Amino acid sequence: MSDSNEDAARQIIGLLELTSLNNDDTAERIIMLCQRAMTPFGPVAAVCVASRFAGLARRTLDSWHARDIKVVAAINFPGGTGSVQSVESETQAALLAGADEIDLVYPFRAQLAGNKTAGPEMVAACKAVCRSRAALTVTLETGVLRDPQITHDVCRQVIQVGPAFIKTSTGKVPVNTTPQAARIMIEAIAEVGGQIGFKASGGVRTLAEAKIYLDMARARFGPLWLQPGRLRIGAASLLDELQRHLGLCE
Repeated sequence: MSDSNEDAARQIIGLLELTSLNNDDTAERIIMLCQRAMTPFGPVAAVCVASRFAGLARRTLDSWHARDIKVVAAINFPGGTGSVQSVESETQAALLAGADEIDLVYPFRAQLAGNKTAGPEMVAACKAVCRSRAALTVTLETGVLRDPQITHDVCRQVIQVGPAFIKTSTGKVPVNTTPQAARIMIEAIAEVGGQIGFKASGGVRTLAEAKIYLDMARARFGPLWLQPGRLRIGAASLLDELQRHLGLCE
């Protein structure tokens, strides 16, 4: 493996948001996820779990003195079909349980049905609950929005509300993260000065795929932008691939 690839693998581990968002997740699986997050090559940036597991993940990581690994609670997941009231309630419960960050699935189906106010209203309501307590990510489900102009318009609407990140996908639809969608989102972020972060998530399984998004962000914003407060790669299986590249045999 080349030095450049080894350096990239190590860097991506530090930007990784390790996810477990399955219907059949158990407490044991979440504890194992937290254990995997503390790699021999350093900790990942965050773990992303269903809101009901946020407290367990935070307590588990704290018991292992891994406070720096953020716990992200997925809200309105995966279909984005909840009401504003249910989103507020779920967010509040996740924060009380110990979530450090909230990941809200944008009501993308309402957007496609012509309701252009539901999304901004929901994002604003969720951000109001988070206030200064937790960073907010908004997952757009770009593979369903599909049209580049719609994706760009939704990005701008969401960015105006002021989340910490916008994210490509839940990973639960046929088309997830794509370079085209990432490019649109990164350009929308650049239009407002690069002041919010970007997450590529869903279907990123190899070092080569992850490097596409790393290189894209570096080219637009420079190397200093490549830190977990600005860029994350959300994935379930990518960590094993990165560790194999770094010589860890399991």
